[in-house]
Amino acid sequence: MEFNNVNFDTYFKNYPDENGFFGKYGGAYVSPELQKAMVEINDAYQTICKSAKFINELRRIRKEFQGRPTPISHLERLSNKLGNVQLYAKREDLNHTGAHKLNHCMGEVLLAKYMGKKKVIAETGAGQHGVALATAAAYFGLECDIYMGAVDIKKQAPNVARMKILGARVVEVTDGLQTLKEAVDAAFAAYCREYKDAIYCIGSVLGPHPFPLMVRDFQSVIGIEARAQFLEMTGELPDAVVACVGGGSNAMGLFSGFLNDPVDIYGIEPLGKGTTLGDHAASLKYGEEGIMHGFNSIMLKDENGEPAPVYSVASGLDYPSSGPEHAFLHDLGRVKYDVINDEETIDAFFELSRMEGIIPAIESSHAVAYGIKLAKTLKKGSVLINLSGRGDKDMDYIIEKYGIR
Repeated sequence: MEFNNVNFDTYFKNYPDENGFFGKYGGAYVSPELQKAMVEINDAYQTICKSAKFINELRRIRKEFQGRPTPISHLERLSNKLGNVQLYAKREDLNHTGAHKLNHCMGEVLLAKYMGKKKVIAETGAGQHGVALATAAAYFGLECDIYMGAVDIKKQAPNVARMKILGARVVEVTDGLQTLKEAVDAAFAAYCREYKDAIYCIGSVLGPHPFPLMVRDFQSVIGIEARAQFLEMTGELPDAVVACVGGGSNAMGLFSGFLNDPVDIYGIEPLGKGTTLGDHAASLKYGEEGIMHGFNSIMLKDENGEPAPVYSVASGLDYPSSGPEHAFLHDLGRVKYDVINDEETIDAFFELSRMEGIIPAIESSHAVAYGIKLAKTLKKGSVLINLSGRGDKDMDYIIEKYGIR
């Protein structure tokens, strides 16, 4: 398939390029000293990702420890309620630790072990990346520091407890809005101090090269599995696939399996409370080109051109930019990026829970809400939703703020 002069037959060989660019997006905008660390990580990854020993070890871990492959579930009752369009869910909520994050965390910590590092450092918003990295660090016997905004620590208490039980040091970040952006700032600063003995395990397809490439590669297992499973279940490909997008790791994982197919692809950002700057985190919808945290992408800016304050009911989506590959696919038009607000998200959270017995993460509920909205506009066909995580971490917060609907 060719789309706006980009050949998707060879897409993964050509993007990113050797400097980490997807068109004009990506790169590594870091200090000269940290640039050396990025080159070291890239060289190690490019070596290890071709190693049969590394690949087989990762496959073994996914099968014996993570519980992969995760299944696809036909959301039959919900589909029947909506009409003729059939909804399906890729069940990343059934992945060990309850979300897709372990897909890249096991790979990143295995890489850190290969490089002789003693510690892994990361940020987390909803806590799923933090839990996954703490799990991987415990599995491989490495130290683990997780930076988390004070607001998110209160919202995501169950995941904070899990990280501590797994042996991680949870560092509370009290700067700024005390959410995901500030956690990334703090984790990045810590890595700058400790890069000789540690590796920064970025939690999404963002940051300086080679992290957008590495995380996409590790997460592509979602799309590879989903494509094969859907064909086996139905004998055809879905008409559309849908995933939520903050930084965008779960979405790139799913999308990578379908970019070269005649399938409509939708990435769903958080509209939050509305379109006013500071009330949402829909960077691809309302942002502009800009550099932050070592990479060039599309970001939300304030009046001074700095990263704008953002908001979402989902702690894992409140980031003022998105991965550079998403910015590239946005400009190409290959993926349609749209928005879902808080109210639609919470409605979808309860709808999926009641109709299918699946309690989704608030992040994933954005994709569920859009899948429901899309099904109502179509007369026939099928929609595959990436259920990126389960909602155990969100239940107390939702009951306290919204009650039981």
